[in-house]
Amino acid sequence: MTKNATVWLPYAQMHTAPTPLEVVATNGTTLTLADGRTLIDSVASWWTACHGYNHPHIVAAIKQQADTMPHFMLGGLVHPQASRLAQRLCHLLPGDLNYVFYSESGSVAVEIAMKMALQYWINHQEKQKSRFIFFENGYHGDTFFTMSVSSPADGIHPPFEDLLPRQCIRPLPHSDSMLEDFESWVSKNNSTIAAMLIEPLVQGAGGMKMHDPKTLKAIVEICQRHQVLVIADEVFTGFGRTGTMFAVEQSQVIPDIICLSKALTGGTLPLAATIARQHVYDAFLDDDANKGLMHGTTFMGNAIACSAANASLDLFEQEPRLSQVADIEGILKQSLSNLIDVPGVKAVRVKGAIGVIQLAWHLELELNWFKQQFINDGIWCRPFADIVYIAPALTIETEALQRITTSLIHWIQEWSRRFYRI
Repeated sequence: MTKNATVWLPYAQMHTAPTPLEVVATNGTTLTLADGRTLIDSVASWWTACHGYNHPHIVAAIKQQADTMPHFMLGGLVHPQASRLAQRLCHLLPGDLNYVFYSESGSVAVEIAMKMALQYWINHQEKQKSRFIFFENGYHGDTFFTMSVSSPADGIHPPFEDLLPRQCIRPLPHSDSMLEDFESWVSKNNSTIAAMLIEPLVQGAGGMKMHDPKTLKAIVEICQRHQVLVIADEVFTGFGRTGTMFAVEQSQVIPDIICLSKALTGGTLPLAATIARQHVYDAFLDDDANKGLMHGTTFMGNAIACSAANASLDLFEQEPRLSQVADIEGILKQSLSNLIDVPGVKAVRVKGAIGVIQLAWHLELELNWFKQQFINDGIWCRPFADIVYIAPALTIETEALQRITTSLIHWIQEWSRRFYRI
């Protein structure tokens, strides 16, 4: 009997999902399909391929490490690539963010950060500090605990709503009066709050909502004044995406814990890091073994993945990534401004190498229509919720970026003519 396997796709209703396109090769910013067509990837494979695909320096590092030592467990052992990467990340990050705990994905990195925050207070004999603040439109992952701090408005986790721990969702304060209200609320409730989670400057999967560095700084300082740990989720925003290596740099704040993944390996291999400050790490040091962080993942600190990450950091040092981001930002601001007055366009937002067009409603019937029009133009673009967005490789050539923006402008204008009704 012949069995036919199905690849169960992410974020899809498989009963109605269109047949996925098969990609057989990648190069630079281009995907090659099985039928020979090519698509410019406007979203860098979920924001990971910051240097484009198949960068020879990263590929060479992966091959060399695979020949030498692909993997071994970090339980009681360590290897040079993991040690070197930890050292380099700490030099790039502000303050005393020096203690690097590896895992394989962004969701797990945030889950570990939440576990660290809870045990930090348990080890300080304050078990009652067991809840988390998160913000409307925030998203922190699909593992069970991270679902509890992802905004219900994202529409991803409704089946689990009654099963998740109850956390503290707040509007993200973006005015003086909202900040005053937020501080008052934190002051009254901090005895039960372990930590606050925030995506610095840009809330990714919750709709690419943006806030300025001044707002981020005020939020972080309020929490730290009231003994609430700060977890910065830079899974999306890290590694140049917002115009600086890490988004927190723009606010000159030091979170207690920071989470990194996605572009960490230049879009090649799964790797994540949860990085803590000195006082967080110190809370786990004791003669009592139970006060240690009893957590581990089988492939944490994988040698090939760490090698790829080190090669990616080489490229940030050797090639002009941040100036390329500034160039992308300039092109996006100029081109997408043409959509501001299009009927049905609610907002246009640009930050670093991120361009967002927010529409009047969530795209349901039009979602596959949009995708197909972009494919017909040789573009891979993945709109979701009420936005069409661009987050390309930081190395994208100007001509390719202009092809993307021209296609987006045309089809959003066409969407307005066909579908928008006041």
